[in-house]
Amino acid sequence: MKRGRFITLEGIEGAGKSTLLQGLAESLRARGITVCTTREPGGTPLAEEIRHLVLERRADGMPPATELLLMFAARAAHVGQRIGPALARGEWVLCDRFTDASRAYQGGGRGIDPQWIEALVKVAHPDLAPDLTLLLDLPVEAGLSRARGRRDGGDRFEDEALAFFSRVRERYLRIAAAEPARVQVLDATQSPAELLEQALRRVDALS
Repeated sequence: MKRGRFITLEGIEGAGKSTLLQGLAESLRARGITVCTTREPGGTPLAEEIRHLVLERRADGMPPATELLLMFAARAAHVGQRIGPALARGEWVLCDRFTDASRAYQGGGRGIDPQWIEALVKVAHPDLAPDLTLLLDLPVEAGLSRARGRRDGGDRFEDEALAFFSRVRERYLRIAAAEPARVQVLDATQSPAELLEQALRRVDALS
């Protein structure tokens, strides 16, 4: 059976990843493609438990190294239990964040050595990389305004200072510049409909 496609969506808080993911999934299913939608951290019962640990606000905080290791613990479970099997069945996997998020948030935002992150990649998913990554880019202020306007109360990442998200965005753009064939930058200030149209063009070029 032909392996499915693996597409990831990346961007800072408020970029519109969840909305775009839903639109892409509906469009692909309308074409007769079997789609698996998922997210990180999370995607399996075990990884969702780790997600709660990572995102909850804690009075004692969380050391950056602990955050990084928890992210990759969740990712290893996610790849082994959901993403890998779905791709092997020929499904297209659409994932809200993947390892580029660790490179941007823990690497760029927290300042963790990129070599540590790449070493964990070799443990968690040595033979798996996205076929296409859609990076939804917008000014940090605009993204945080959207995110903090939601009613779900947010999580501890949304409590970070503007400078943190500026470093995250900068690292995302550096990743895109280094891998232009895989990472496609989309203007996330557009309407959801315009964003979906542009994303589908990138997906069509992939398929």
